[in-house]
Amino acid sequence: MKKLITLFSLAIALLFSSCADQKINKDIEMYTTTWDEIINNGNLDYFNEDRFDENITLIMVPENVVGIEAVKDFYNNYLTGFSDIQFTVKNVFGQGDNIVKHWNFKGTHTGDFFGIPATGNKVDIDGTTLVKMKNGKIAQEQDFLDNMAFMSQLGLVSNPNNLTVIQDLYDNFAKGDVPAVLGVLDANVVWNEAEGNELADGNPYIGPDAVLKGVFERVIGAHEYFKLADIQLHEMSNNQVLATMRYKGKLKKNGAMIDAQAAHFWTLKDGKVTAFQQYVDTKQLNDAANK
Repeated sequence: MKKLITLFSLAIALLFSSCADQKINKDIEMYTTTWDEIINNGNLDYFNEDRFDENITLIMVPENVVGIEAVKDFYNNYLTGFSDIQFTVKNVFGQGDNIVKHWNFKGTHTGDFFGIPATGNKVDIDGTTLVKMKNGKIAQEQDFLDNMAFMSQLGLVSNPNNLTVIQDLYDNFAKGDVPAVLGVLDANVVWNEAEGNELADGNPYIGPDAVLKGVFERVIGAHEYFKLADIQLHEMSNNQVLATMRYKGKLKKNGAMIDAQAAHFWTLKDGKVTAFQQYVDTKQLNDAANK
C-alpha cells in the first residue's frame, strides 16, 4: 500500500511538472512572437490586452512606465528612432511565471529617439530582460544593458577607449611605425595642418595616403630627428580628444633646432580617427626653416 501511494505521488508530481513545462513553454512562445512582431515588424497592434496585462510595468529609473498605452508609446520611440532594425532573441528560458531573455538590438539612428535628433550612427547592443508573466500575459519587464556603451554608439558620450587609441597612435609614431599610425586613420579622414605651417598647403588632406605623402614623408624627410614630447591627453565630448605637447627636432638643411608648443585635436568614430586639426607655434617653425 505504501509503495502504491509513493507511485501515485510520483505520478501526480510528474503530471504537475509536465503541466508547468507546457505553461512556461506556451508563455515563452507567445512572448518571443510578440516582441518579434513589435520590434522587427513594427506591429504596434500587438500591444493589446490579449498579450499584455492592463497594468504592464516597465521597471525604469527614475519612474516606471505603467499601462499598455504608455508602454506602447515608449517602444514606439525605437520604431521611429531607428531604421534597419534587427532584434534577435539570443536565448530565452523560464520557470513558473518568470522569463529571462538575452537579446541583441541593431539599428541605424535615423529619426527622433526620445527627443534625440538623428545622428546616423549605427548601434549594436546586447541586453538582458527579466520578465514576469500573469495569467499568460506579459505583466512586468526590467531591462539590463550597458547604457554608456549605447550612448557612446549614438555619439552622445565619448567612447572610453578613445584615449587608448590616441595614446597607441603616439606610441607607434615614437617607434617610427608609420603603417600602424596610418592604420588608425579612417579611410576618409580629414586632416588639417595649422594655418601658417608650410605643410598646410595641402589642407585638407583626405585619406591616409594623402596624410602619408603630404605630411609624414615631408616631416621625416626634412628633419634629422623629430619627436613629440610632454604629451598630455584630454578627453573631450563628442568622441574628441585634445593632446597637448611640444615638438622637438632638428632640421637637415640648416641644423636649426625646434622646441615648439603644439596641440592636436582628434575626432574619432568606432575606434578610427575621422578628423585631425593641428595647432602649433608656426612662427618658430618658420623662423627655424628660414635661418
